[in-house]
Amino acid sequence: MAVPWYYEIVKLKNMEVKNMPLVKVKKYCQITLPSIIRKKFRIDEGDYLEIEEKDGSMVLKPVKLVHPDQAYFYTEEWQKGEVQADKEIAKGDVLGPFKNLKSGLKALKTAKV
Repeated sequence: MAVPWYYEIVKLKNMEVKNMPLVKVKKYCQITLPSIIRKKFRIDEGDYLEIEEKDGSMVLKPVKLVHPDQAYFYTEEWQKGEVQADKEIAKGDVLGPFKNLKSGLKALKTAKV
């Protein structure tokens, strides 16, 4: 079995390579990411990738966009509240579940905050 030419070039540069995928730039400069890479980094059609130049190489980084209506959730203040809520839940410091709305409202009115 012949060794592909690109493997020989990489080998000559003393780089350690384990089955490095090779992609071809197609019409309109498009590339197809190999399925093993897409699965490893959970990249789906329509996802965005950030391109960065690092030490003479191109680095693609998956980027997940957040809808403006959901941006509050990722603020530092909200995340601190989430951590606090998780701690309280773990300690069992919660109210409910309730059998009906009336008992739930009563518990909320008498809860120590």
